[in-house]
Amino acid sequence: MTLTWTQLRDLKCGELEGAADGWGRASNRADAGRDRIETQMLNGLRSTQHGETASAAVGRLRQLSSNLQYVYTECGLLRTALNSMAHELRAQQRALRDALDDAESLKLTVHADGSVTYPAAGEALIDGRPLPGGTASADAAPGLLPPSGLVVPNPNAAKAQDIADRVAKAVRTAAEIDWRYARILRRLKAEEGLKVPDATWTDAAGDAAAVRGAARGYLKDGIPLDASPAERKAWWAALTDEQREEYLAVYPDQIGNLDGIPALVRDAANRDNLQLLMGKLEGRDDAKSETQLAGLREIDRQLREGRQPPMFLLGIGDEGNGRAIVSFGNPDTSRNVSAYVPGLNTSLDEEFAKGDLKRARDTAIGAKEMNPGSSSASIVWLGYDAPQASIGDPLGSLDVMGEEDARVGALAYNKFMAGISVTNQHEDPHITAIGHSYGSLTVGLAAQGRAGIPGADDIILVGSPGTGARSADELGVGKGHVFVGAAENDPVTKLPNGKEASGIGAGVAGGASTGFVLGASTGPVGAVIGGAAGGIAGGIAGYEAQDAQVDKSEAWFGTDPAHRDFGANRFAVSDGPRPFERGHEPVEAHSNYFNPSKDQMSADNIARIVSGKSEQIQRERPR
Repeated sequence: MTLTWTQLRDLKCGELEGAADGWGRASNRADAGRDRIETQMLNGLRSTQHGETASAAVGRLRQLSSNLQYVYTECGLLRTALNSMAHELRAQQRALRDALDDAESLKLTVHADGSVTYPAAGEALIDGRPLPGGTASADAAPGLLPPSGLVVPNPNAAKAQDIADRVAKAVRTAAEIDWRYARILRRLKAEEGLKVPDATWTDAAGDAAAVRGAARGYLKDGIPLDASPAERKAWWAALTDEQREEYLAVYPDQIGNLDGIPALVRDAANRDNLQLLMGKLEGRDDAKSETQLAGLREIDRQLREGRQPPMFLLGIGDEGNGRAIVSFGNPDTSRNVSAYVPGLNTSLDEEFAKGDLKRARDTAIGAKEMNPGSSSASIVWLGYDAPQASIGDPLGSLDVMGEEDARVGALAYNKFMAGISVTNQHEDPHITAIGHSYGSLTVGLAAQGRAGIPGADDIILVGSPGTGARSADELGVGKGHVFVGAAENDPVTKLPNGKEASGIGAGVAGGASTGFVLGASTGPVGAVIGGAAGGIAGGIAGYEAQDAQVDKSEAWFGTDPAHRDFGANRFAVSDGPRPFERGHEPVEAHSNYFNPSKDQMSADNIARIVSGKSEQIQRERPR
């Protein structure tokens, strides 16, 4: 059916918006039902009922919650598609009406086919009579002169041609809009049945992408991507409830990862985006997608457990090696907030979702035990691409000793911490930055930025190969607020400095190869660190055999944080098992700092610092 300008003129865009409102109400009801299941029914059932019947009921409720989440997503997409369509059509309607108003003021006649008739006007060069009128249409070839010779054109001709072109453009654009949205709306439908399988979420991910592409001018252009966290917070607060609902439905990936947006909002957005991400990755069969999908599923499983402290998903994404930011405890309402940056070989995978999330949770639980009267939130921040080492290339894995990944990560970490400071509801929250392994370099470089780490009061460095700084005074919080844990048997805290590295030579090849062989059975992280440690140990032995004199206060990245020259507070940790000790992982001491079952002393000291009780730590003499 061909669209006419009279149909465009008479179109009631408000009816489209009314339909959008109806889909919005359906979306909100589904969201409310899902929230009731997750926060009331499931929690109550888990705490009061046990056995097979209770387990079956939990499974059915989880299925219903998933179904309602799908209804919420799809209805929200329908609402935004209709609103965006109305928004675009209204713009073309305004352009058409402006052209019609101009025609009326010039006493030109617009016909049903879009052609424009203009009256006689002007004066002929020879007899001075008015030049005859005519009709202009959008498909007429412009600039042609009559064959009668030299004449002055009718001044109304150009005006009529302009109006005919504007009318045609408005109608043509509106027809394209109608066709484009018709395709999108036709695909926004669910499969029959009572279940929402993984394949349906794959379709939902495609639906969301289509609506995002169509609604770009309607919604996305308004997101303050280049603003400061404080400006983003103000932007979100100024939106109407309806606008917030649309942004959450269509752009959960943008809102959920936008520093400065409140934690509850980010969590809601990211939980929805988590389902869309899993649906997107379900449709792929490459190794990276499978690895990330396993990590996402494990995070989703933990979120659905309703465990304590409560989990908040503050960031999620599949870019690079993957992104995931999880808080145990609400960082907006907690008096004490810590944000831990993991290091080498960390990526969005099942190992991260189990191991690194557990470290943050153990810290949150420990902080609560150390300071029961004060609220705490513990965050694990995978907001950057940590270096990845390869088991098959032990020599090449030494490339992780560069700073580039840490420098990029430091910028992102500071933006995140600025957002945490802005949204926290306490006048002066106690904020602790934590870096483990290569993550301590990321935190160290972030602290050496122009304004330091926003809001940070204390810095904890564990298993650190260095921070890029010569002394704790360079980290922006004062050396009295920099705390270091370094296990005696953690080889990463004893990496060679640049001078020593020049003597590694053949020792790296032999030691690294041996280390990789010994470490391979314990997973990629153990193998990589074990290989590097073995190679470094061999190289140092060869170098020291030459009676070389080196400054042992220097680590790979600046001064060793555990050395007296650095000037930090070294807290007590267990020595940990020796590298390659029988019955243990190759470099287990490097991974035990947060684990109360393996290093209670270290875990307790970390908990004391993040809970605002740093004066109670057990101290250890610097090296």
